[in-house]
Amino acid sequence: MESPVPQNNQMKAILQRAYGLPEVLRLEAVDRPAVPNDGVLVRVVAAGITKGDWHLLTGKPYPVRAAFGLGAPRRPIPGMAIAGRVEAIGRDVTAFHVGDEVLGEINRGGYAEYACATEKDLVPKPAGLTFEEAATLPVSSTTALQGLRDAGALQAGQHVLVNGAAGGVGTWAVQIAMALGARVTGVCSGANVDLVRSLGADHVIDYQQEDFTRGSARYDVIFDLVGNHPLAACRSVLTERGRVVASAGGAENDWTGPAGQVIAGLLSNVYSAQKFVSLMALANRTDLLTVCGLVEAGKVRAVIDRRYALDEVPEAMRYLGLGHSRGKSVVTV
Repeated sequence: MESPVPQNNQMKAILQRAYGLPEVLRLEAVDRPAVPNDGVLVRVVAAGITKGDWHLLTGKPYPVRAAFGLGAPRRPIPGMAIAGRVEAIGRDVTAFHVGDEVLGEINRGGYAEYACATEKDLVPKPAGLTFEEAATLPVSSTTALQGLRDAGALQAGQHVLVNGAAGGVGTWAVQIAMALGARVTGVCSGANVDLVRSLGADHVIDYQQEDFTRGSARYDVIFDLVGNHPLAACRSVLTERGRVVASAGGAENDWTGPAGQVIAGLLSNVYSAQKFVSLMALANRTDLLTVCGLVEAGKVRAVIDRRYALDEVPEAMRYLGLGHSRGKSVVTV
């Protein structure tokens, strides 16, 4: 991708002016974001690649367009997970100062040299992390924390199965579950068994060799990040009051997304002591601070799959769309 030459007060950024495949993304020179009174301008050093970026790239399921723009995204610069240094602050900002190293989740704008955030979007970067490692925390690690601790009500001593244990959320989920004191079984491909085991999983299942829903083990929580098994099959390997936490909808409909599976799962709760919970992870500064604390304590670590330059974002999105990530991929800005 040809690199534009920014003029004064401009920056390089990836722009998405239409919904579609990665080919709609372009590297352009645009004006730097203005800094409002409550704003923090971050010079982006690295940006994490998230599954949400893919949904906002394709505009599917279609209802997402109602929130982000019907014909094209209202905020044309993608990217929600950033790490970098504070470049400027608005007059009402008190939590950060110019030069501070930060990370956070923003409402798009991360695939650029500069991004604007608010105080509640950002947390201090742990000193022991590189910027690339820090960029893997927003979105993915908090999704794992909320899925296990909140939706799954996971307790120390319980047995949790993470389906999709080698992915961007799954690698965090395995480690966070261990930090919460649970026994962990991870499900992944044979190529990723050693990775998941290195993260501390007590048991690893190669889905190419074994179907966990046909095994004899019973789980208090199944954290499903793939959606490739019927709910009834998952319930068959739950404990009496176990929970299936779904953060994936399987073969999603372009119009309704996973809504059909979610509605069916919630209705099934009426006649079963086992619970189906659909996870809707939300940006949460307190949760991001919690994960940063686990990182600083040495209980969890970032897993980086691939690194891309800013002009390689289309290639990064194509790889994301394949669904074969080992941990998180990042863009080095």
